[in-house]
Amino acid sequence: MAHPRSALLNVMTAAAQKAARRLVRDFGEVENLQVSKKGPADFVSIADKKAEDTLVKELQKARPDFGFVLEENGAIEGKDTSNTWIIDPLDGTTNFLHGIPHFAISIALMRDSELFAGVVYNPATDEMFWGEKGQGAFLNGRRLRVSARASFDECLFATGIPFLGMEKDPRFLERLETVMKVSSGIRRFGSAALDLAYVAAGRYDGFWECGLQPWDMAAGIVLVREAGGFVSDISGKRKMLETGSVVAAADRVHPHLLKLIK
Repeated sequence: MAHPRSALLNVMTAAAQKAARRLVRDFGEVENLQVSKKGPADFVSIADKKAEDTLVKELQKARPDFGFVLEENGAIEGKDTSNTWIIDPLDGTTNFLHGIPHFAISIALMRDSELFAGVVYNPATDEMFWGEKGQGAFLNGRRLRVSARASFDECLFATGIPFLGMEKDPRFLERLETVMKVSSGIRRFGSAALDLAYVAAGRYDGFWECGLQPWDMAAGIVLVREAGGFVSDISGKRKMLETGSVVAAADRVHPHLLKLIK
């Protein structure tokens, strides 16, 4: 039986679906653009921008006073200073650009400095993940729980590779090797929002990444918490949005994973 969504989540999922319609059309176009050198990347940044404009318009229509933190347009102050949308219109642009159907629209609501609600939507697979503080996390109406795997060698983890060389994060390869040795594998799918949603759904047992922006992870953090998981930054504190690092996993796996990558 599908779980009813709150009015707030209805607003968020409707905005995501509206922005997604255009993205899906654009995604269909991407294949035809691979031949032009300049074309695809430019085309994707335009698709990204259009999706963001749609999200802002839809969310403003429903909640006119809320502020925004946006990837493309920076911050927009709202009259209602206690509510702020944190939005990534297209997380996984490289996948999108290459015609790989693994990308997402991510919408989070920050209320009184706390992450309150999150929606992560993959239009290519029509998977809508949503969660709200104290209400649980769901995928298309089905309740989500983080994985119950206890033994580390059976665990599957996800991570993100720092862009353009390793100089920003010299310890990345070290961490990768450490976790690879003792786990059942590591995946790198190229969308932090979906990685976190997958942890919430129990598909991955944990995820870590550094160098992220707030909009990459805000909605996903809500999902993991509401699915019974634990989220910290790489030093074990709860300053993910400030530090740009995140470690998310089931409660029993988190301390072990954190220790390995620290």
